[in-house]
Amino acid sequence: MTAATSPSLSIAEIGRAFSNGTLNSASLVDATFARIDALDARLCAFVHLDREGARAAAEASTARQAAGRARGPLDGVPVAIKDVIDVAGMPTRCHSRLMPDTPAPRDAAVVTRLRAAGAVILGKLATHEFAIGGPAFDLPMPPARNPWNSDHHPGGSSSGAGSAVAAGMVPLAIGTDTAGSVRNPASACGVVGLKPAYDVLSRDGVFPLAWSLDHVGLLTRSVADMATAAASLGIDVTGEAAVDGLRIGYVRHFHTRDMAATADVAAALDKVATGLAEAGAMVSEVELPPLGDFALINRVILQGEGFAVHAADLRTRPEAFSALTRKALLAGAFTSAEMLLAAYRHKRRLTAAVEASFASVDVLLTASSMEPACRIDDAAEIARSYMLHARAPFNVTGHPALAMGAGLSANGMPLSVQFAAPFGEERRLLAVAGAWERAMGGPMTPPIA
Repeated sequence: MTAATSPSLSIAEIGRAFSNGTLNSASLVDATFARIDALDARLCAFVHLDREGARAAAEASTARQAAGRARGPLDGVPVAIKDVIDVAGMPTRCHSRLMPDTPAPRDAAVVTRLRAAGAVILGKLATHEFAIGGPAFDLPMPPARNPWNSDHHPGGSSSGAGSAVAAGMVPLAIGTDTAGSVRNPASACGVVGLKPAYDVLSRDGVFPLAWSLDHVGLLTRSVADMATAAASLGIDVTGEAAVDGLRIGYVRHFHTRDMAATADVAAALDKVATGLAEAGAMVSEVELPPLGDFALINRVILQGEGFAVHAADLRTRPEAFSALTRKALLAGAFTSAEMLLAAYRHKRRLTAAVEASFASVDVLLTASSMEPACRIDDAAEIARSYMLHARAPFNVTGHPALAMGAGLSANGMPLSVQFAAPFGEERRLLAVAGAWERAMGGPMTPPIA
């Protein structure tokens, strides 16, 4: 492993190395591909690599750096993209045998922004099929695995993104989040996952799962990297959001009364609340509508809209889907227009309730996953545990939310925490996440070779 691909090397450190001449983008990309080659046979995070295109982009970045024309802090930085997002010249397979191998004709809007910032697109990352279902073994490509323990799943559906970032294969990955699919792998892999507010990052060029719930999000190893990447993509994180005096509402009932978290998750969440109070925040418990209300509305909308996307294929070639995906999508066939319209009405009610909570607090602190990631080969345990989370509320409401590590379980797997903020206040999430990361002693790093 070289310094250029160390899991501890941040985007800022890459930039400084570029500036002082100890590293350039071309050598960084070569070293990054070497790390991918060394690790990915075990982790299966990537489904497509564009070595020639990445090397050409890196050489162009190296020339810009040498001429003093760098486009910003992402110029020359390797990035990877979830394979439901179009990248020109690469296929968008959605981890499915139903999708063609033909290259996408143009970049998704988020990829266009990355290229404008000078980022080097390495390739496409594993996902759950069509971003739904779970890790499946009856597809042409294997599911991604967790770098903390490759016998465990890495969360989903942005599974390859969480795995690749945690393992130090890329410092930044782009994913999507419909019921927590950026924040789940962030939680399972101990990295930072940001779901900006709804439509802050355009969904143009993203294969849809559920139009009214889908978000584009980011995964990085550290909060500082997240701030840099978010700003480079046009997310407003400017200005200082001091933690001292910030009012944090602890939604404890999500993981104690509404859905039981394991003892180590509950203890980790209390530790986060205590750590933020010691950093100067004012922490108090707040009540939101029951977690089950949010989960039900998310499920009805996701099933109804998801079935609409895939109805033709489900009717004509259902056998082409994985068993998990088929089961998840077919539930939407029984979602009536009456049910869907009622869900949309309740969505507005729940959004108003969360928005009202921000009259008395600045940031919400909640559970993300109720349990650490289980083994990837235990289908019954995945089916039992996969829905045990508190991420769906902020897809229903569209508020910005961030998940990150909060320590380790007894068996060495990441525990997690989630923060949510008012619309337009992604910077508050980064301020609180940064304070917690400092309290932990820095970003979490898996013990991978």
